[in-house]
Amino acid sequence: MSVSCSVNGNIVNISVSGRFDFGSHKDFREAYRNAPSGSDNEYIIDLSATEYIDSSALGMMLLLREHAGGDQSHVTIKECRKEVKDILVVSNFDKLFNIT
Repeated sequence: MSVSCSVNGNIVNISVSGRFDFGSHKDFREAYRNAPSGSDNEYIIDLSATEYIDSSALGMMLLLREHAGGDQSHVTIKECRKEVKDILVVSNFDKLFNIT
């Protein structure tokens, strides 16, 4: 498992590879907390290399959404595998996040 973050202007890209579970908590939180803050930031969570997510990963993404401004946030989850996307849809994350 690894979490990396890059910032380009007001776009914060967070990539998670391997298993996205409780073991990722500290790295995932630090990735967005160390990025410049601002309500105009756009957050992109790249799950293209993520093999598995569990309920703690869902909770971490909800915490990011709150950090980013809640209902006014701009958070996109992109390029997830079918198995991961199925979990997100069953959890109604498609109602809270833009999933591409």
